[in-house]
Amino acid sequence: MKKTRFTTLLLASTLLAGTAAMANTTITIESWRNDDLTVWQQKIIPAFEKAHPDIKVVFAASAPTEYNAALNSKLDAGSAGDLITCRPFDASLALFQKGKLADLTAMPEMANFSDVAKAAWQTDDGKQTFCMPMASVIHGFIYNKDAFDKLGITPPKTMDEFYADLDKIKKDGTYIPLAMGTHDQWEAATMAYENIGPNYWNGEEGRKAIIAGTQKLTDPQWVAPFTELAKWGPYMGDGFQAQTYPDSQNLFTLGRAAIYPAGSWEISGFSAQAQFKMGAFPPPVVKAGDPCYISDQPDHAMGLNAASKNKDAAMTFLKWVGSEDFATLYGNALPGFFPLIDKPIKIDDPLANEMLGWRQTCKPTMRYTYQILSRGTPNLENALWAASANVINGTQTPEAAAAEMQKDLASWYKPQQ
Repeated sequence: MKKTRFTTLLLASTLLAGTAAMANTTITIESWRNDDLTVWQQKIIPAFEKAHPDIKVVFAASAPTEYNAALNSKLDAGSAGDLITCRPFDASLALFQKGKLADLTAMPEMANFSDVAKAAWQTDDGKQTFCMPMASVIHGFIYNKDAFDKLGITPPKTMDEFYADLDKIKKDGTYIPLAMGTHDQWEAATMAYENIGPNYWNGEEGRKAIIAGTQKLTDPQWVAPFTELAKWGPYMGDGFQAQTYPDSQNLFTLGRAAIYPAGSWEISGFSAQAQFKMGAFPPPVVKAGDPCYISDQPDHAMGLNAASKNKDAAMTFLKWVGSEDFATLYGNALPGFFPLIDKPIKIDDPLANEMLGWRQTCKPTMRYTYQILSRGTPNLENALWAASANVINGTQTPEAAAAEMQKDLASWYKPQQ
């Protein structure tokens, strides 16, 4: 009798100890997204912990500029968190190649993402995927609806309509037509050339052709976007050459400009600051009837620390990240950072929902300089910044800019030689 009672007590204490161990499982997420800390703490983590009370989650964010170095040091020292927020392309690929990130290729949830969505976190041959895609940013144009209504203009669908709208805005004189400057250079590449360009080089078809070496940056479809940018200067207001990125943001949110060449990450800030109604339109197609393409740029994903001591709990979280439930929660918690899941997601923010809707009518691609093509010197991404700004400033012709870009790429990239 005593032995039976002792065995029962021993079994009960073992079960309680096991339950306590499960309840005390804590996983840590490494990230650079420190501006999202409260969203994670107040919305995302509570939703997961409610469904998984046996797992506690800590979101440990570093300053964006310090993240790569800090993460590498932690991984080398064995002190990094269980889950790693992955930047797109080369930085995360290097971690995988060093064995720091686990191979997630076999996860069933990967089927929820398109090839374009996964490309930023795959090996060059596309055979291994090492991070679960989370969110992208979409490029297009955000506009002042009140200004459009006042001037009697509608969002353009073609490039001809785009310039007709700009001309009408400029002639009226109340608003600067385009809120963009060239001082910081990167906007000229990101929100101008790589925004409108995919409609000329047919998105993924052109991007992959440059990587393969079957097209060159001096081909007409790659020069054409520069030719368009050369027309933008007169619409950008006096002194645009000295205008910084924050200057452009302020011009638009203060109601002094009608159209802002945009990334969707602006939505939250603009919604909080602008005192007017806003809308958005995708990059205008070259001519009526052409298919449209959007830059749906992969921004961040989540991977598993290969040395994690809490892999089961971490994988439970990763599976949730790959679900439709997470995508809906995340997309509404951070409007403008769009879930990469290949399913229709309802976003409550009207401006974010408008941009997200372009996925139903336009084909997705990404900034062409980001995969493989900026690994050498000269760095193609940085070269595009300078070239795009120079063309808008009128200090370099479209043809000369394209020729210099091609020369830079061919100097180190064998498929282009």
